[in-house]
Amino acid sequence: MLDFLKWGKKTEIPPEPKVPEAKSMFTRFKDGLRRTRAVFSEGLAQVFLGKKEIDSVLLAELETFLLSADIGVSSTEQIMQDLTKRLDRRELSDPAGLALALKQDLNQLLSSAEVPLVLSDKKPFVILMVGINGAGKTTTIGKLAKKLEAEGKKVILAAGDTFRAAAIEQLKVWGERNHTPVIAQHMGADSASVIFDAFQTAKAKGFDVLIADTAGRLHTQESLMEELKKVVRVIRKLDEEAPHEIMLVLDAGIGQNALVQAQKFNEALGVTGITLTKLDGTAKGGMIFNIAKTLKIPIRFIGVGEGIDDLRSFEAATLVDALFSSDAM
Repeated sequence: MLDFLKWGKKTEIPPEPKVPEAKSMFTRFKDGLRRTRAVFSEGLAQVFLGKKEIDSVLLAELETFLLSADIGVSSTEQIMQDLTKRLDRRELSDPAGLALALKQDLNQLLSSAEVPLVLSDKKPFVILMVGINGAGKTTTIGKLAKKLEAEGKKVILAAGDTFRAAAIEQLKVWGERNHTPVIAQHMGADSASVIFDAFQTAKAKGFDVLIADTAGRLHTQESLMEELKKVVRVIRKLDEEAPHEIMLVLDAGIGQNALVQAQKFNEALGVTGITLTKLDGTAKGGMIFNIAKTLKIPIRFIGVGEGIDDLRSFEAATLVDALFSSDAM
């Protein structure tokens, strides 16, 4: 039986567990999604509470819930159409079956975006990080560097966000913490020049991966978007296939607005992967379904906490399982 069907009582968002060392990997992941999970699981429980048969009222309430959970209009329409077809074919006979079918549909929506980042034999493999201010690019770089180094890769960082002195210093701090070299220049330096120098250093010294930071910018700032295009052109003078990954970092807390951002960055640069950050601090995590359905861009990683190990490879089934579970007794 699905966890959320076991309860219908309105509950508060569960607090952080006090003994994290005792948590399994799935439990830690589930805890990281606690805000979205509480809203999602509790909302579904209220939709199905007391329902003994599938009728038009239940379907209407389910549709309203999916929209309110930030699943998105397009994704919700697709799900409801599929559920209606299953009903017409008499594949569903009770609310529990409907709930299970919903879980399957959500899993299917996300599965297409579950494409892990695979590094090619190119050295250095260049990952260009882009996104708006405050999305968490620099922090994600530090966590990604640690993850790749744990896999045996030799990583170097480029402090390409030269608009903010704090961004350069923040990247250096991450570099010191991970014992990762950082190529940086002074504030106001040309970003493309910094990344160019970092590429040459990485090539000369045999680094496996170069992760390049860039200044945050709104997708509506055309002049700044042109600067990003310049960075790409400069990198391609050294390696016509680089950057091998253009990673867009999105803040999950902004909900469906992230979709607009992603579309604009993709139009300008050809985004090849997405990292969703701050899923632990938002109740709007449902937006990930619309991101997956609309963009058709791989979701490489999700951030579910502040810790250096809280950048997780995206797994559709694990995320859906977490959303359908609850801590209520």
